[in-house]
Amino acid sequence: MDQPQVIQLHVCVEEIIFKNEDTGFCVLEASTDTELITVVGELASVEQGEELLLTGWYTTHPNFGLQFKVQLFERKLPTTVRAIKKFLGSGAIKGIGPAIAQRIVDQFGEDTLQIIEATPERLTEVKGISPKKAKELSGEFEQLFGVRKVMLFLERFGMKPSESVRVWSKWGPMAIEVLQNNPYNLCLEEIGLPFGSVDQIAQQLSIPQNDANRIKSGIDYVLRHNARENGHTCVPKESLIGVCANLLGLDRYEIEDTLDQQIELHRYFTMERGKTFVFLPVFYLAEQYIATRIYEMLEKEPEDVESLEAVIDLEEEACGLQYAPLQRKAIREAIANDIFILTGGPGTGKTTILNAVISILEQQGYHVGICAPTGRAAKRLSEVTGQNATTIHRMLGVQMQRGEQQEFVHHEHNPLKYDAIIVDEMSMVDSLLFCSLLKAAKRGCKVILTGDGNQLPSVSAGNVLKDLISSDCIPVVELKDIFRQSAQSLIITNAHAIVHGELPELEHTDNDFFFLGRPNLETTAKTIGDLCAVRLPKSYQYSPFDDIQVICPSRKTIIGTVELNKLIQSRINPAEKGKQEFSFGLYTFREYDKVMQVRNNYDIRWKKDGEEGQGIFNGDIGRIVKIQRGTGTLTIDFDGRLATYTFEMARELELAYAITIHKSQGNEFRAVIMPIMGGQSEFYNRNLLYTGITRAKEMLILVGSSRSVANMTNQVKINYRYTGLKYFLQQKVFGEQE
Repeated sequence: MDQPQVIQLHVCVEEIIFKNEDTGFCVLEASTDTELITVVGELASVEQGEELLLTGWYTTHPNFGLQFKVQLFERKLPTTVRAIKKFLGSGAIKGIGPAIAQRIVDQFGEDTLQIIEATPERLTEVKGISPKKAKELSGEFEQLFGVRKVMLFLERFGMKPSESVRVWSKWGPMAIEVLQNNPYNLCLEEIGLPFGSVDQIAQQLSIPQNDANRIKSGIDYVLRHNARENGHTCVPKESLIGVCANLLGLDRYEIEDTLDQQIELHRYFTMERGKTFVFLPVFYLAEQYIATRIYEMLEKEPEDVESLEAVIDLEEEACGLQYAPLQRKAIREAIANDIFILTGGPGTGKTTILNAVISILEQQGYHVGICAPTGRAAKRLSEVTGQNATTIHRMLGVQMQRGEQQEFVHHEHNPLKYDAIIVDEMSMVDSLLFCSLLKAAKRGCKVILTGDGNQLPSVSAGNVLKDLISSDCIPVVELKDIFRQSAQSLIITNAHAIVHGELPELEHTDNDFFFLGRPNLETTAKTIGDLCAVRLPKSYQYSPFDDIQVICPSRKTIIGTVELNKLIQSRINPAEKGKQEFSFGLYTFREYDKVMQVRNNYDIRWKKDGEEGQGIFNGDIGRIVKIQRGTGTLTIDFDGRLATYTFEMARELELAYAITIHKSQGNEFRAVIMPIMGGQSEFYNRNLLYTGITRAKEMLILVGSSRSVANMTNQVKINYRYTGLKYFLQQKVFGEQE
């Protein structure tokens, strides 16, 4: 494809057709000396009447015709009387409409903007403008051009207009001063620039290498990286100092001095457990709160379990069931205690117990709330219990995200009305979310947690379920026996075999678990493409979009998520005339594509059947129903919730024909295809394989190498997470621990 010819144009903005305030994406009409053109690009805070120097190229849009696509732009104040009048009359300055704009320009002509900026008191010379009004107009003018100054300041460091908008939203008129004093503020979650990029900006601003703000920012970066990428809520102090010394190119003692000073100021918190661990405050306070609240629950005397036997007998009779002894114990413990954990693998009867517990609690007058971490998990929970289950986020009521910390409608001062809360798929719940749930649970509310301790831990930081179970502080019942009807499923029996270190049965071809051996990565990838596009839809009438899910141990190689997404997309949703698409990052997104949200976004609004809500979350899967290139937006259907994204927001999306096993947690799919080949890393372990297999509801197909299956089954090393919850809880229950 020929490269576009880059040119420069001097234009005056005539009309703003579309503007996204969050990203700065604009569609506008602008006049050159000879013609009127359509301009598209990131042109944050540009207003009618402004004069711009645009750098970019002409392109032809299939629906909207010839457009000028902007890559860079410079702006300057309007200079002609006509342009100044259009600028002031556009509403760019609050309090000035077309009529007042006309009178101001009639009075001052081409000097209008210089007078507003330098001697705003002269505005009183215009009929209808009082001294108070003149002062207000001057303030509005200063704010408007403050945004412009921030953009010009940041442009020289290569920052995008959308990033400049986030900076202005955070600090307003103080932005330039804040960043000159400490450019590492750009690493804050609200702005989100990588530490390396900010370090380069700091060098241009002549910030010393051993500047305290640089060291603090480096420590923050390492702690946040470990929370986000590795799931640690804390890090050993010695390791933290060593990593920071390498990152910053400084002596360990300089790092340690700054770290100790910040610990004294409670900028960070520590835990002594054989060695010192360092926390960001948000994780330390969350895990401390969880431990304190659970300790309060444990302090309450449980109900007399013997008196519950007759109640359970009646429930058996009503349901026509006979509970196994361990099931009866689980039901008793769940009803008798304020905090209880039920754990076990697939086919062990967790759903039967949940239904009994919900029924008995409701008969006793409890208002029961049921929730799960993901929309799909909540939907499945509704189906198996017959109750209205929701996501945890929706139960709490999403408000916003401030850095790592979520804010919800329900909290200590506005608690939920439930008398008992049941949380399913608890292995997926991270420390911050569980802390928020406990804060929203009113005092005396029962909390019943269910999950599978052999699955992978949560995507976000923490290891809540495993920490609570291993603390030996909380009543726990673990179900191990597979019930007769479940024992007929190879998915279930093979999953349990893997947990116990036994190789799964790969030879059967007449059940729900299949193995297709392939000699190399290329044939493995081709087979997966054929299964998705042809074989499973033809033989089983599975929808390649709704029923089939490829889940991968890794993102890398041609059998990782990135390349398989491209392959499967080309087979089941290829480019076609009339089908809109756009490219962003690793992918080209098309209408009808299956996509996944890969980070929590509390600000995205959605509509569903007349209802409106807010928030799309990490792991939510949807379909692109419409792409509008003219406005730079796309509409995505997340299980009936319609949400509008800008193209810039596509950084939060990935194609979802193939997803990682980690991202598949909490979901269940009719047919799962999993490539298994290579992967000698410790991360290719038993828990990863087990979690992947248990995502399949009706059919599981492994494609690849039987040796790799055996290697994963035999690899028992679990990805250890540094957390404080288990220690904090044991400390409260048992006193000081060694």
